[in-house]
Amino acid sequence: MRRFVTFEGIDGSGKSTVSKGVYDRLEEMEYDVVLTFEPTDGFIGETVRRCIEENCDPVTTALLFIGDRVEHCKEIREWLNNGKIVLCDRYADSTYAYQGAQLENVVEKPMEWLQSVSKEFIILPEKTFLFDLPPKDALDRIRMRERLISFEREEFLIRVRENYLKLAKEKRFVVLDAGRQVGELVEECVKEITGD
Repeated sequence: MRRFVTFEGIDGSGKSTVSKGVYDRLEEMEYDVVLTFEPTDGFIGETVRRCIEENCDPVTTALLFIGDRVEHCKEIREWLNNGKIVLCDRYADSTYAYQGAQLENVVEKPMEWLQSVSKEFIILPEKTFLFDLPPKDALDRIRMRERLISFEREEFLIRVRENYLKLAKEKRFVVLDAGRQVGELVEECVKEITGD
């Protein structure tokens, strides 16, 4: 049984839809489960969102993401200590992939820098599902939104996807083709989590 599971992928990859489906399915199976997300809806998480909208300095944005996670990990730790399965829609790997791409030419080895700043504060997930989708396909999915934020440009998403695929070399990752049907992806994730 996997108790702390994260869902990652570029915008438009379907990770939020699948994570909600997995949550619903585990609840149906009578597991004690929590679905959470980053950035959180707390004070620092809201500040992160404002920073993204206002195109703040990338170092500031990255550090705010990490600060939000420090606070979030307190909740995650409590849920885990109470025996819950914790599903998280975006977590540290999002920061490494997205802010790692933003910090190129600003910080030397940006993903490594972000990981070193974070390592003392985070809880390592037992399983991470990476929903992989070519950026062009992801952008086609999200064109219906009113506007694209800065993270949703194809060139940028190409770099983010490359970062995710580098991170996915760790054993805890399961890389899934995000072009598959949502129901199939939900069932595969549930099986990975429950061990069935």
